[in-house]
Amino acid sequence: MQGAQRNSLRLLQWMMAASLALPIALFAIAASISYTSTKDIADREIERTLDVAHEHALKVFETIDRSLAEINEVVRGLPDAVIRAREPALHRRLKRLADSLPQLKSAWIFDADGKSLVNSLASPPPEQSFADRDYFYTHVDQTIGTFIGTSLTPRQPYQGARFFGVSRRRETDDGRFIGVIQASVLPEYFESFYARIGTDRGSFFAMGRTDGVVLAHLPRLDRDIRLDASGPVGQSIAAHPEHGLITVAWPSDGIERRIGYRRIAEYPIYVSAGLETSAIRARWFATMGQHLVFGIPATALLFLLLALAFRRTQHLQAEAAARREAEEALKHSQRLEALGQLTGGVAHDFNNLLTVIRASVDLLNRPQLSEERRQRYITAIADAVARAAKLTSQLLAFARRQTLKPEVFDVGARMQSLHDMLATLLGPAIEIAMRLPAEPCLVNADASQFETALINMATNARDAMHGKGRIVFKVEAATTIADTQAPVSGDHGLSGKQDLPGKQDLPGKQDLPGKHGFVGIAVSDTGIGIPAARLERIFEPFFTTKQVGHGTGLGLSQVFGFARQSGGEVTVTSEVGHGSTFSLYLPRVPPHLLPQRQAPNTAPAMAGSGMSVLLVEDNIELANFAADGLTELGYSVTLVDNATDALAELVMDVDRFDVVFSDVVMPDMTGLDLAQAVRERGIGVPVVLTTGYSEALSQATLAQDGNLDFELVQKPYAIDQLSRVLHRVARLRRVRNGAAE
Repeated sequence: MQGAQRNSLRLLQWMMAASLALPIALFAIAASISYTSTKDIADREIERTLDVAHEHALKVFETIDRSLAEINEVVRGLPDAVIRAREPALHRRLKRLADSLPQLKSAWIFDADGKSLVNSLASPPPEQSFADRDYFYTHVDQTIGTFIGTSLTPRQPYQGARFFGVSRRRETDDGRFIGVIQASVLPEYFESFYARIGTDRGSFFAMGRTDGVVLAHLPRLDRDIRLDASGPVGQSIAAHPEHGLITVAWPSDGIERRIGYRRIAEYPIYVSAGLETSAIRARWFATMGQHLVFGIPATALLFLLLALAFRRTQHLQAEAAARREAEEALKHSQRLEALGQLTGGVAHDFNNLLTVIRASVDLLNRPQLSEERRQRYITAIADAVARAAKLTSQLLAFARRQTLKPEVFDVGARMQSLHDMLATLLGPAIEIAMRLPAEPCLVNADASQFETALINMATNARDAMHGKGRIVFKVEAATTIADTQAPVSGDHGLSGKQDLPGKQDLPGKQDLPGKHGFVGIAVSDTGIGIPAARLERIFEPFFTTKQVGHGTGLGLSQVFGFARQSGGEVTVTSEVGHGSTFSLYLPRVPPHLLPQRQAPNTAPAMAGSGMSVLLVEDNIELANFAADGLTELGYSVTLVDNATDALAELVMDVDRFDVVFSDVVMPDMTGLDLAQAVRERGIGVPVVLTTGYSEALSQATLAQDGNLDFELVQKPYAIDQLSRVLHRVARLRRVRNGAAE
């Protein structure tokens, strides 16, 4: 213990050091991972924002381009004189166009000299030449399609915000220049849109021409800028002309940003979106700050807790030892309580049986007792013994430790044969109705335990109706186990933890264990029903609502144990005031497995005729009973009380005995050990074993199936039954010895 305590203290010291070193190392790793992740997230956000800005700019320029094409179609082939004549109508049309497109400041139609024929701002337009504007002179000498100009200031008498021109050439069918159609586009329209979508701190947007002229910028600038083609932005665009993502100090303000750019389809325009690298780092700092807010107090708390644990380890170990002792005491108390329930519930029934036996023995000792009365008392003793054996069987059955003797039988036929007995058991005030199927419903189960389970369910129904009402017994084939309103039985044992039945144990619509399904036996009564609070305890061992001395609470537990041990289930549905239905489900077997009926075995006891029996039994009363009974039948009995002495007797004189009859459960060396030793030493004396203990009986059965070559007699046994078994094994020995000779 002291060594373990020192190891615990040493471990705590290492844990205290690790509580500081490990968080620091983890924080450094997490910081590196978080920084990379933050940059990746920022890049994805930039790409998504750039997608929006690109789509917006593309739609704006496509709309302007279509509008210019429509205006060109309207005035195509018209001389300037006709256009001036129609100026008022064309002015209104251009004005409606400019008003409908918020990105447009104005729309113009110019003649070949740069004078305005029509515009959306004034009607009639002043005599003024715009031949020096880039959106005009660019188209004079060549056809270049749509041209996007630089940022310009309105010329007097026109006023308003700065703009850049989007223009197209007017020409005759033979390609001669006759003027320009132009739309003045507001950069602030784009900047306002960027302000709406760029809500993050440090957001950046720009739109510019391929030659580096910036048309729109957010944050807004008070001056025009042009990007140097030899600078980092120009070099990046030259290397990746369609799109890219770079980190650069932006020439307009010198702020380092993470910027993505993309060209707008066939237009000589780029849009870009980005974030300040300081804003990205601020995000990372905020994330790490959150980790630190929780990490530093948690690390400090962990260190303090470990320090406290280091000082209190010995005290806690002492408390743990005391707690274990208390838990063991509680478990012992619970076992004693369960034992008290067992003795209180079962002692009454056993005392009644013992009273019958004792009274019958006293009456048999009276002088001048008539033969009729003597026979009646002997019968009463035999019946009491049978009932005691049955009660023991119930104790084993609900614990699922009863060794069953399965046989194939028809449930409907067996129910019909029990009708008269059930009528007598339930009394004349209870009406019995049986609904049996026309076709056979075969099961492979212990018939005796089945009858006991049926009687227990019937008795439970009778008590629920206070001896008056109607009970319906229904047998039918079932492909599934029906849903229940009440819990099915859980695992209830005599020792260890008892798991009470609960809703989690409901079988519901279970899948078939085999292709033949189940046979359902339902017992329905018209009794008072079962309250919901008691449904979870009805299959609990020793649970009963009857008065003390009127029941052990083992009836339904026997039903449960028999059902589960037979591979079936038991369910219950109940409604207070409307009765209950208990349903026993057993696996169904095909009809061809039904065996032929055999006559019951009523053979009398076999005379010993001097046969020598080595009787091994540590219970002296039972040993004397068996020895006296066999002696009266003519057997020669040698009695020993342990397996070691029995083996010594066999080794000393093997020819002295014809058969060995031994109990299984004995101290030191068991009956199974004795049988094994007899076979290993080549002693040719047959062995017959007996036991009433279920686990030992199961082990003996397994050994019997393992070809150890012995017979098994289950307690309680009758002398005539034992004599037949002894006579049979001795005869088999003689036959084998004769064949060997």
